[in-house]
Order: sequence, then C-alpha cells, then structure tokens
Amino acid sequence: MAQTKEISRRIKSVTSTKKITKAMEMVAASKMRKAIEAVLKTRTYANLSWETVLRLAKLAETKNESLHPLLAGRKEIKKAAIILISSNRGMCGAYNAAIISKAKDSIKKYNIATDFILAGKKGLSLNNQNYNIVAEFEKNDLLNDAKEIYPIIKMAVDDYLSGKYDKILVAYTDFVNPAKQVPRVKQLLPLDIKTVDEYLGIVGKDPKIGVNQELINEKSKKHSSGDNFVYDYTFEPSPSEVLDLIIPRLLEVQLYQAFLEANASEHSARMTAMHQATEAAGDMVSELTLFYNKARQASITAEIAEISAGANALAE
Repeated sequence: MAQTKEISRRIKSVTSTKKITKAMEMVAASKMRKAIEAVLKTRTYANLSWETVLRLAKLAETKNESLHPLLAGRKEIKKAAIILISSNRGMCGAYNAAIISKAKDSIKKYNIATDFILAGKKGLSLNNQNYNIVAEFEKNDLLNDAKEIYPIIKMAVDDYLSGKYDKILVAYTDFVNPAKQVPRVKQLLPLDIKTVDEYLGIVGKDPKIGVNQELINEKSKKHSSGDNFVYDYTFEPSPSEVLDLIIPRLLEVQLYQAFLEANASEHSARMTAMHQATEAAGDMVSELTLFYNKARQASITAEIAEISAGANALAE
C-alpha cells in the first residue's frame, strides 16, 4: 500500500508538470507566430538594404577612395567586439549554448582580443568563463520598432569610429523554420564585400530575397558592357551628409533583423523544448500508471492470499 501511494504521488506531480509545460508550449507558440510574422515582413527590406551597403563598399573599393569612415577598411585588426543576442530565460533547449559556442568559435577563428556586448541575460554566463563583457542591454521578447536597438548600434558604431574596435560582429540565431535554427556570426563592420557569410535571415540562396557577391556581379553585368563597371551614385546635398545618415541606418536595420531572427528562433526552440517535455511527461505518466496498476494488483493478490490462508486455518 505504501508503494502505491508513492507512485500515486509521483503521477500527480508529473501530471502537474505536464500541465505547466503544455501551458509554456502554448505561450511560446503564440509568441513564435508573432515573431515569425515580424521576421517575414522585414526580411526582404533588410537584405535589399544590405545590398545597398555592399554596393557602396564595392564603389569605394573600386575607386580607391574613402567615401565614409565606415566604408574604409582597417589595415590591422587588433581588437573586435561581438554583439551577442541570447535569451532572458531558459527552457529553450540548446538555444543559448549553441549561440555562445558559435561566438567562442569565432574568437578562436580570428584569434584577436574580443569584447562582448550582451543583449539577453543568458549571455552573462560568459562572465564566469573569463571573457570581457563591456556592456549589457535589455532585450525584449518581441520588438515593435528598430529604435529599441538603437543604443546598441550607436555604441558599436561610435566605438568603431573612435578606433576602440577594428571589427564589429553580431552573433545571433538565424530562423529557418520552427524545427531548425542556425547559430551565426555576421560581420557588420568593416563593410567587406568579400566576407564569407553575406546572408542575414536567408532560407537557401534565392536571389529574390538574398544578397551575395555573385548577385551583385550579375546585376552589374546586366547594366554594363565591361567587367569594371560600378554603380555611380549621385548624392544630394553631399556624399558625406547622405552617407552619415544612411550607413548607420542601414547597419541599424541589419542588427534589428538579427534581433527579429533571434526572437523567432528563441520562441521556436522553447516551443519545441516544451512540446518534447510535455510528451516526455505523458510517457512518464503512462509508465507510472502501469507500475501503479501492477503494484495495486500485487497488493490485492497478497490480501486475497492472506484471507484464503486465514479461512483455511479456521476450517482446520
């Protein structure tokens, strides 16, 4: 009897846990739908804006002149900063571990001194791993406006222009579908058309929504008769004034899109994790119910055996 009571308590406990994980799954699913909607609305604009940035970088490279400090490369890369986008809460599987591991792999790849700018509380785990964290910003589960990430991009751009950093990267999780999220590190500054990872929030390499060096070269050939053709921009009122406004804005769009991708990935990962936890709890309840029935049947059998033995003793 004591064994059946213990199993019964465990069944009630696991059932309560199942209700909690199911509720968390539904909340994550609701947030995921809103986050995916926001991602799909801005993805094309973000990639077309990145195309504009790459064209400007190519123009500056071809003419061998500095159109803007943000378009000028650095001769020597001494120090970098990584904007790490993580979650504020756990219960999302390996989401945070994957992006943090990707950021650390990036440090090993470049092998230069690197500081972290954090967005999301889970990134603070780097503080216990002897990594330098220079700033921490609040991260909302759902972003309503690009202005919410303006302080982050302003700090990154100002530090880059002042010479504090020679490279600015953003580590985020790219949303592919609710079952697949890919951790990625993208270089924001300096603007380099030859960087390996030129995609932001791209499922595949569809030229309708994606921008890469091949696409830019292909478009250049269509509008020129020579291989050395570059787009000639007319700036009004002046190149410096226009670029001072447009380039930081385009970088802000890239970072904003990275946040949207990360939010969609986070809610998808949490929904998947909670769905798996709910299924595991259901399986555990079924298994415990089977054990309970077996223990109860054994108890009943033992009681019947005792009654039968007592009856036989009285009959004798």
